[in-house]
Amino acid sequence: MSEELVCSKPEEVRDAETENTNSVEIIIKLTSENSLNDHDHNVSQETERDTETLCTEIRPNHNRVSKELFQTEEDDDDDSGTHYLSGDERPCSHLRRAERPGHGKLLDTFQTDHLLYYERFKAYQDYMLGDCKTSEVKAFTAEYLEKIVEPCDWQAIWHTDVFDVLVEVVDVDCKELKAKVELVLPMECETRSCDLTEESMKSLLEATLHKVPLLELLVVYDESGDFDQTALALEHLRFFYKHIWRKWDEEDEDDDFDYFVRCVEPRLRLYYDILEDRVPAGLVAEYHSVLALCSGKFQEFSSLRSDLNSDSESEQDNVSMVEGLRMYEQLEALKRKLRIIENPLLRYVLGYKVNSGQQSCRAKGPRPAGGHVVHLVSASSTVHQLQSLITDKLMPHYSSEEFEVQFHSDPVLAVSACYEGDVVIICPGLYIITSSISLVDSIEVEGYGLPDEVVIEKRNKGDSFVESTGANVKLSNLKFIQRDAIEGILCVRQGKLEMENCVMQCETTGVIVRSAAQLSMNMCDLYGSKGAGVEIYPGSVCCLVGNGIHHCKEGILIKDFADELDAMPKITMVNNVIHNNQGYGVILVKPGDATVEDLPPEPNAADEREEESEDTGVKPEADLDEDDDDDCVVPIIVVEEECPAIKHSHSIPPDFTEGNYAIKQELVATSAKKHGLQKSRIKALGAMQADENLLSQEMFISIHGNQFKLNGKGSFGTFLY
Repeated sequence: MSEELVCSKPEEVRDAETENTNSVEIIIKLTSENSLNDHDHNVSQETERDTETLCTEIRPNHNRVSKELFQTEEDDDDDSGTHYLSGDERPCSHLRRAERPGHGKLLDTFQTDHLLYYERFKAYQDYMLGDCKTSEVKAFTAEYLEKIVEPCDWQAIWHTDVFDVLVEVVDVDCKELKAKVELVLPMECETRSCDLTEESMKSLLEATLHKVPLLELLVVYDESGDFDQTALALEHLRFFYKHIWRKWDEEDEDDDFDYFVRCVEPRLRLYYDILEDRVPAGLVAEYHSVLALCSGKFQEFSSLRSDLNSDSESEQDNVSMVEGLRMYEQLEALKRKLRIIENPLLRYVLGYKVNSGQQSCRAKGPRPAGGHVVHLVSASSTVHQLQSLITDKLMPHYSSEEFEVQFHSDPVLAVSACYEGDVVIICPGLYIITSSISLVDSIEVEGYGLPDEVVIEKRNKGDSFVESTGANVKLSNLKFIQRDAIEGILCVRQGKLEMENCVMQCETTGVIVRSAAQLSMNMCDLYGSKGAGVEIYPGSVCCLVGNGIHHCKEGILIKDFADELDAMPKITMVNNVIHNNQGYGVILVKPGDATVEDLPPEPNAADEREEESEDTGVKPEADLDEDDDDDCVVPIIVVEEECPAIKHSHSIPPDFTEGNYAIKQELVATSAKKHGLQKSRIKALGAMQADENLLSQEMFISIHGNQFKLNGKGSFGTFLY
């Protein structure tokens, strides 16, 4: 008679193997009951022996499972090199090796300074800091290190400003952020401007009780992957105390707020914005200057505070206390300034205009000593070029006594040296600049030659290329090229800018005409914009004649002016060629009809408009509504037809010009809706009398002779929001 003795695996072994193998049972067949009795002891020993062997085989998988349990599901998708390998793969490091420069004797370390923004963001938010308060940062950091950092038996490079030496970590004190180390013998080190012997290094370690800061340890590279997490944890710690933590944070009165949300996230975002050249260079310099000043002021304040005796009433202590209060106010002002720059929104709303160097420049006005200066810009020139310049340009136009000549090699410096009425003449050549050109005075900047011969190239990402705020500025015969830019190529913020015969090779947005600004752009070529070639804001005046706008995302973008609070723009588009744009040739951005659908219908007043058109000699393109019960003056919308004098000598296919009519119709219709909103608002005010200037403002639309070719979505479109 045979029987089976079934021995299940121990429970701990089954749990460790659940996700990788099926349940395993040990079956021992017995031939007879007597055999079972006779050999019971032997069978028991054999069973224990087999079970122990099986546990030994499963134990490595159990250790791997323990590590995977420490990891969340989101970590599996993380490509930062922090995840563990699956059991089917050979264990190895997922971090790169940072090779040491030259042919040094020291071992290579892990490369951990290449982490992306979201990798550091996730580490600080999910693991290191969480939702801790400012007073809890050190405790949370110590707890994070205790879970991640290997406690001993790993090698590192002790990196200081003076030397790099190989040490072995024997213990880690996470609360003090220090590690107890032993010197690896024979000593391997690299020194900088000093001599270091093995005896002197041992003496140094004895003086520090063999404890060194964790921030100064770089984990030695190991291919097994066992120390990947340790290397990353020290990198996060090092980055945090170098770029995020401030000495005054722990004294912050707002301790009830989430430290990560209030401080870590904006500072981390600012660091990567600066790293990617997304912040103007002037603002970056301002930030570092204020940060250094704030650190020094905090150190002075802390030293003064520690010397004060609260029980003393001496005159010296009273003076020191007054000085301390004054210093505290200065420190708070510096901290507020830092918060403005660190906050992504406030940085551009407030700090950008004040500190970037673009808006801080004010117009100088006329030269105090009188007269005007012609600024010649040339890196080098031949005698023949100089003679031609004098004959063709200087003598005919600037030979009077009021003009003098100054020479420059940089167009930015030449413009910065200008006063009202000065002229900048740029000789042929390629001029590479890294800062923006701010046109704050009424000056003229022209290239001597064709646009392709006078090239200004900008290679700094943070600043815009050209900013115009002068009352009357002229640009001509120039070519502007952007490289890796994040700001627009030209922005007319206020005043008037006239451009003629210029070429603009864009990287981001093209020309922006802000509200209350004026742009006259004639015979120019604009291409390559990742946004719109020209952006027209409400209340602006834009005149585009004979330009080529092509290979942009959108040709011309007209911002919404349908809101009753926005002023009417004045737009002129004549004989432009708008082609090969990804989207529309011209696009109008406006709100949906929901804003005006509740307005009551108004009776037609076509007869009155026809009579008005006969007086002015202008033909209207759309009907406007007018309330007969309202005595307000109707806004005049003038739409000019193509003048015979400027018609093309050759016939243009109608498909290329049909967009002109569509643009005029849409702009006139949108203007009528705006007029309805204005009248509705006036009716709602009741007793208040209508403003005649508001209701009689004129929108001058001259759109004709434009050609639209090969635009991805057509010649004209609207975007409703």
